[in-house]
Amino acid sequence: MNGVDPEVYLTDALERMVSGATTNDQLHELLVWNWKAAREAKRAAA
Repeated sequence: MNGVDPEVYLTDALERMVSGATTNDQLHELLVWNWKAAREAKRAAA
């Protein structure tokens, strides 16, 4: 899955949807390629 651990991705995506942290108009952020890019940017900033 493009260098993404499926369990980590699915856990994070589902938690965001269930908790309401991601709204309907933000679902595109949970697509694998967008999720991966955001995660890598967060790591680079740390």
